[in-house]
Amino acid sequence: MKKIAIYGKGGIGKSTTVSNVAAALASQGKSVMQIGCDPKADSTLGLTGGQRIRSVLSVLREQREGVTLDDITVRGSLGVICVESGGPKPGTGCAGRGIVSAFEKLEELHAHQVFKPDMIMYDVLGDVVCGGFSMPLRRGFADQVYIVTSGEMMSLYAMGNIVEAVRSYSGRGYAELGGVILNKKGIADEEEIARKATAEVGVPIVFTLERDPVVQQAEALATTVIEAFGDSAQADAYRALADLLLTSPVSQPDPGEEEPGWTSATGRRASVGVREVRKLARRSSR
Repeated sequence: MKKIAIYGKGGIGKSTTVSNVAAALASQGKSVMQIGCDPKADSTLGLTGGQRIRSVLSVLREQREGVTLDDITVRGSLGVICVESGGPKPGTGCAGRGIVSAFEKLEELHAHQVFKPDMIMYDVLGDVVCGGFSMPLRRGFADQVYIVTSGEMMSLYAMGNIVEAVRSYSGRGYAELGGVILNKKGIADEEEIARKATAEVGVPIVFTLERDPVVQQAEALATTVIEAFGDSAQADAYRALADLLLTSPVSQPDPGEEEPGWTSATGRRASVGVREVRKLARRSSR
């Protein structure tokens, strides 16, 4: 079983990417679970025909006792197991609370043992990496973390924050940083800006998704590119990304081995060029 957490700024195309990867894997006969980790509970819309499913937190509020896996999971397109963590009512409580509650309930109900998925994908909002939103990084929930970004200023800024959060957990046996997925938005010099920014923080771009109108067309149909435009170049790209995520090896770091960007002299993280990332990000917004 492979467990991947996909982080990124809200609106960057993270959920679209995750849903299409999930659909690509499911179409190959893999068992896939997609867990939306966002208070909006909209990660799985492309897999449910645009229908919102009940979030774990809303179910726990309504039922409190006797909750079963049937109450908090839905079989979406191609059999993908869909879960939405949800969040508190607007203006009340911590936005990360839903993630914590969802993970605890899924563990309690032995969801992994029951469904036996080949791949679990966590779709995580990355604008704020607080305790709740960092849950997929910790306690063995995810094996690897990938960050979706474009060349836009705020997306690159969020990427830098997520990289810092992942590295802050390094050396504790938590999720490793797999790399960056560039989801192009069509801005000038986008690939160059993104590559310079990722180089500054020492993280590679492992895959690039070109901008393609079929993505928006599929969303308008409340489905995935894999299902609506399976013969398109974009569908081929999602299938290639799915293969990469499924087969990418998970390293077993030596306890004495240091993460890139760390120094044994001080035990503190060395500079990863955050100022330079911000400069590059500002360029992209001009």
